[in-house]
Amino acid sequence: MKTLSLTFLIFLLLTFRGFTQELTWNSRFFSFFDNVEFGGSSVKIPQTMAGVRFSPELGIVWDSVHRFSAGMSMIHEFGSPAFSDYLYPSAWYEYNREPVKFAMGAFPRAFALEKYPRMFFSDSVSYYRPNINGMFFQWGAERDYLNIWLDWTGRQSESVRETFMAGVSGRYTAGIFYMSHFSYMLHFASFKDPIVEEALHDNLLLLTSAGADLGGRTIFDRLEGSAGWVLALERARADNTGWIVMHGLQVDVCAEYRFAGIMNSFYTGKGTMYFYNDHGNELYPGDPVYRAKVSNRTDLYVRFFRKQDIKLELTWSVFLLERRLYNEQMLKLWIDIGGRRMIQRHDP
Repeated sequence: MKTLSLTFLIFLLLTFRGFTQELTWNSRFFSFFDNVEFGGSSVKIPQTMAGVRFSPELGIVWDSVHRFSAGMSMIHEFGSPAFSDYLYPSAWYEYNREPVKFAMGAFPRAFALEKYPRMFFSDSVSYYRPNINGMFFQWGAERDYLNIWLDWTGRQSESVRETFMAGVSGRYTAGIFYMSHFSYMLHFASFKDPIVEEALHDNLLLLTSAGADLGGRTIFDRLEGSAGWVLALERARADNTGWIVMHGLQVDVCAEYRFAGIMNSFYTGKGTMYFYNDHGNELYPGDPVYRAKVSNRTDLYVRFFRKQDIKLELTWSVFLLERRLYNEQMLKLWIDIGGRRMIQRHDP
């Protein structure tokens, strides 16, 4: 994969004549320490996740809207004797001309799914699954957009299940008010030629919300609140379960001033993740706290650096569920260094 990506990149450099071209490079460094204290909980396990991820990449941009990039992400877990515990190659094409954005290949997950809430993707997914393998299309900009995406997460073999995800998200803004929507469908099949036949699972999750954004209209840098309807649909086809319906109410409030902020997320309704005891986080990439009928999470966070190329964030999260209090402490560091260099200019 690395040899193929490098060969294709050299081919692009040599053959795209008559176009304005730029060579791009980027080095992303991400380190995390996440201590989850859920001792005694029936919905989430206590654990500590800590490590460092290094993601260098090299690319070429032509005509200002086309881009091809290739690189890799290396993850080393704290305390591991291995140089790299996980290695993910990346290579993708990107088209970016407002209002259209398109990407295809193996590209950074934050490129497409950064706005999705933890109900859909837990923190551990962002730590250990840095890439999407598939495609992404978006129409719109930051405040008003609609996108669709596909992530192929498992190629079927004797040891790997066939799994993929597809989703739709969007937002429409009218003054201080907005409507937002997040959704995905997860296809979860068995292994190739399994010894024991297992049911194929379909897992759908949707969150449609209405909210108000008062950012910039008060002393707060960010002041936002929303309430939304959650719908989860699941079935195990061979088991003839039919569609199992779970729904609830999600309320989010966030206030941020300068370098500090507070965010509260409240859920009430039916507990989701019906088959969690059978397949765990293989079938459910979201936060397991949503297995509870009522849960509340309060994040208190401080950002020590807010520069474009470096961020350091400390978060203390307090959870109220199962009539008990739990907490989580997170320290995350992002360093993003990159640049461009003109390599050829066409003279008309």
